[in-house]
Amino acid sequence: MAKPHGRKTRQMVGEILKSQDRKQALDRLAQIPDMQLLGHLFSHFYTTNELIKFRSVTAMGLLGKRLAEGHMESARNLMRRLMWNLNDESGGIGWGCAEAMGEIMARSPALAKEYASIFFSLLDPEANYIDNPMLQNGVLWGIGTCVKAAPERMDSYMAGLIAFFLYSKDTVKKGYAVRALAWDGSPGKGHLTGNILADTKKIALYTGWHFEPVRICDLACAGVETKEQIQTAAEYEDMHHGRKKM
Repeated sequence: MAKPHGRKTRQMVGEILKSQDRKQALDRLAQIPDMQLLGHLFSHFYTTNELIKFRSVTAMGLLGKRLAEGHMESARNLMRRLMWNLNDESGGIGWGCAEAMGEIMARSPALAKEYASIFFSLLDPEANYIDNPMLQNGVLWGIGTCVKAAPERMDSYMAGLIAFFLYSKDTVKKGYAVRALAWDGSPGKGHLTGNILADTKKIALYTGWHFEPVRICDLACAGVETKEQIQTAAEYEDMHHGRKKM
């Protein structure tokens, strides 16, 4: 049975994740000791509420960044745990784990340097390919988020693997593949031609705290979610730079 303070904290985290105010919510979550917050965020990866799941991913990204800055081995343990949860041998299904890995690597260049190639290999049939369609969506979203921070992380081989999903009948999967390839400076943009540029179907895209309807053709042409969203994330990190807790 969970300790009373553990139940109370879990309930508090759940309420915070429902907040419409991104900055206030993330600031409140940052007041909870990182190793205590970690487990509560993991539990919200398994919610049927997609918005709460993605908000947990956002918070996990900031937590991973703090760990990398303050205690790198703890950050590596987190990345290993996320990767293990995506492995069939773990005995479970790693909902939210691929998205969290991408979010963490977008915020921590040091962790991206160590884990990006392993993460990208989850879409490589010759390596650690994941064949679960829903987990593939998470990997595509995670790769797109990781590459958003540093488009040079995408090479031509990886772009070719992702381009395969441009022909998916799953509109969300197709949209996430477009997003992963569309960032300026990435070799993936060369794959976004013809029917992709003319595709007006919409997906609900998570943009940092909310879902927004976005047309696939707009994802292909823009290569950004919104400058305002990216700026807000950067400003938040600058404001709280140096805060490290264990």
